[in-house]
Amino acid sequence: MELDLSPKLPKKVYGGDGGSYFAWCPEELPMLRDGNIGASKLALEKFGFALPRYSDSSKVAYVLQGAGTAGIVLPEKEEKVIAIKKGDSIALPFGVVTWWFNNEDTELVILFLGETHKGHKAGQFTDFYLTGSNGIFTGFSTEFVGRAWDLDETTVKKLVGSQTGNGIVKVDASLKMPSPKIGDREGIVLNCLEAPLDVDIKNGGRVVVLNTKNLPLVGEVGFGADLVRIDGHSMCSPGFSCDSALQVTYIVGGSGRVQIVGADGKRVLETRVKAGALFIVPRFFVVSKIADSDGLSWFSIVTTPDPIFTHLAGKTSVWKALSPEVLQAAFKVGPEVEKAFRSKRTSDAIFFPPSN
Repeated sequence: MELDLSPKLPKKVYGGDGGSYFAWCPEELPMLRDGNIGASKLALEKFGFALPRYSDSSKVAYVLQGAGTAGIVLPEKEEKVIAIKKGDSIALPFGVVTWWFNNEDTELVILFLGETHKGHKAGQFTDFYLTGSNGIFTGFSTEFVGRAWDLDETTVKKLVGSQTGNGIVKVDASLKMPSPKIGDREGIVLNCLEAPLDVDIKNGGRVVVLNTKNLPLVGEVGFGADLVRIDGHSMCSPGFSCDSALQVTYIVGGSGRVQIVGADGKRVLETRVKAGALFIVPRFFVVSKIADSDGLSWFSIVTTPDPIFTHLAGKTSVWKALSPEVLQAAFKVGPEVEKAFRSKRTSDAIFFPPSN
C-alpha cells in the first residue's frame, strides 16, 4: 500500500459565535495515526473564549495570527496569565490546564502540534473540558459536586447548568478578563519572529530552533520544534532525520514546491504547498523545498527532543565526507565529474539562494 503524503487542510470540529476549532483527521492523513501525531488549530473571534481544558497529549502551540491572552496552569502551580501575539511558541506538557481569549478585532489563530502515543486515540488530541455543556461537572451527580466543593444543591445546579456553550463561547464585552503579567511569559513563551537566529543565510533563509535553553518547558514536552523562513526562489537543502524522527510540517506563509524521496530512490511526493497545509515526512525519507517568489515559511515539530539531521548538499554534506574514489565508483564517473560535484556548495549553508 502506497503512502499518501499529500498536504492536507484541517476540518472544522466545532464552533460558534466565539470561534472555531479545527483538526487534521487520521482518516485523511494516515501518517498522523501511524506516527502518533496530533495537529489542530484554534480560531477565536473578538471576545471569543476557549473554555479551560487539559489534553491527553503534550503539545507545542504556535500563534499564527492576531494577539490575545492565554491562561496556563502547570500541575500544582499558580495560574500564569500571558499576553500572546503572532510568532509566539508555547510548550504545553501533560497535565497543563489552558484557556485562550481574544479581545482584539483581528481573529486569533493558534496552531497545535504534538504527540498522541499516550493519548486515547492515535493521531488525535482528546481535550477534557472543565466547564461547559461537555465539561467534567456535567458527568457528576449534584451530590458528588456538592460534597466535593461543599455547596448546596441550588448553587451546584447554577454552577453546572449555567454555561451551555461547548468548548468555545463568546463572552460579554463588559466582562473584564484577567490582565496579562509581563513576568509570566518568562520560560513559557518564545517569540520565534524576535528570538536570536540559529541559522541566518543572506538571501537564503533563517531558522529559530526551540530547545531547552530558550524554552525550558520543551524538555517536558519531549520533542523539538522550529520555524524556518526561506526567501523567494531559495532552496532548502535535501536532508533527512537520521535518528528515526518524523517531521511534521505546517506551512505558515508563502508558497513553493516540495519533493520527498523514500526507499529505493522513489519520489513519493512532488507537490506545491501554500499557507494552511500540513504534511508529514516519514522516518529517514529525504525532503527538499524550493520557495516561490513570495518566499516560504513553515513551523515544524520533530518527534525527538534533540533531532539530528543529515544534509545532502553543502559543506557539511555526507558527500563531502566520502573519499573521491568512493564517489567515482558509486556514481560510475571519472575524476573530473567527481571533482566538479565535490567543488560545488562549499559553504556551511543549508539554504541556497537562486543562481544569478
